[in-house]
Amino acid sequence: MRSHVWMTIGLAAGLVLGLVAAATRLPALLAAAASLRPLGTLFLNLLSMVVIPLVVTALFAGHVGRLGIRTLGFFWATTLAAIVIGFVVAALFLPLAGVTPDQQAALRQAALADSGFVRHAAEQIPTGARFLVELIPANPVRAAVDGNLLPLIVFTTICAVAAAGLPNEQRRTLTDLADVATGALIRIVHWVLLLAPIGIFALVAGAVAQFGWSLVKTMAVFVVAVIAGLAVFWGAVFVPAVVLIARLRPARFFGVSWPSLAMAFSTTSSLATLPTMLAAAEEGLKIPRTVASFVLPLGASINRSGSALFQAVAVVFVARLYGVALGLPELFLAGTAVFLASLTVASVPSASIVSLAPTFSATGLPLAGLTLLIGLDRVPDMFRTMTNVLGTMSGVAVVAAREGDQPA
Repeated sequence: MRSHVWMTIGLAAGLVLGLVAAATRLPALLAAAASLRPLGTLFLNLLSMVVIPLVVTALFAGHVGRLGIRTLGFFWATTLAAIVIGFVVAALFLPLAGVTPDQQAALRQAALADSGFVRHAAEQIPTGARFLVELIPANPVRAAVDGNLLPLIVFTTICAVAAAGLPNEQRRTLTDLADVATGALIRIVHWVLLLAPIGIFALVAGAVAQFGWSLVKTMAVFVVAVIAGLAVFWGAVFVPAVVLIARLRPARFFGVSWPSLAMAFSTTSSLATLPTMLAAAEEGLKIPRTVASFVLPLGASINRSGSALFQAVAVVFVARLYGVALGLPELFLAGTAVFLASLTVASVPSASIVSLAPTFSATGLPLAGLTLLIGLDRVPDMFRTMTNVLGTMSGVAVVAAREGDQPA
């Protein structure tokens, strides 16, 4: 069977095992789900092993200039659309969640008990002048070791621009080396992806067995609002862009993108899906490597449209939970803060939630409310990561079409 079918089977099997173990609480099933976690960790380690060098070589082999402007324009425009849709969906869904004063008091008490972690993690997020300074790495090798991709992308782009000014023979030597290295890394990726069904099965089974559907039951309306907002976003933004600009049939586009979406759902990491996205774009959509190797690493690193929509819903949710009224000025301020937060790539746990700290401060929401969101994060994280990845795949198809390289 084709690889995406095996990935689907692994995803479904992991969900079934995890849900049955969580529902029955049978020791044998719980132990089986827990014993699979090392396999999932091994699979993630194999992907991580090739991601950083793949980002560097693929970006170096790509082009900047007009291609970069179009790429950033698409990602930023879709992020703004996601924020607007998030506010609208939250306004429609969240009134259905009746919160009593007793529930508010209990939730506040639970949040205050563990707000120290959120405050400490929020302090690690670079903002303002610090964010601009840290875009230029003092030590690019250290940035690569730490997995801090945005400074690494800036350094690689500077090197690519500098190489473009070299004599033809010298420039060709460097670009040929980058192309060969990218090809070798993609071959390693193909070997790793043979283990993808097992890795996805192990990751999903372990997570679902641990958390079950208790998170969804706890704040069902909030989770449903996030998922519904992401579904509306897919249909209102990504599908029209793919159909009208990239001239692709939705069935074909989603069929090619499915392995990347399954990977995103199970790993909750956009970066971990980069190898599958590169394979899907080059082999599935026949997009030239010069376009795919620039757009996809950049998208995996900075495209956060799904996270932005989640954050927009989260702001309205916490405001309702604590009885804070948000008018149009407050919503505009919150939307601006969410958009600026999407430009940072925070290397801290629950980054999409922790990076809401500046937004909460700007709108007067209690920082302790972030702790509640962390407890609910696993289920929405799966869906918003899928949306981030789908946005990156849509972006490469749209940018390729605008560059005159029509996806096939």
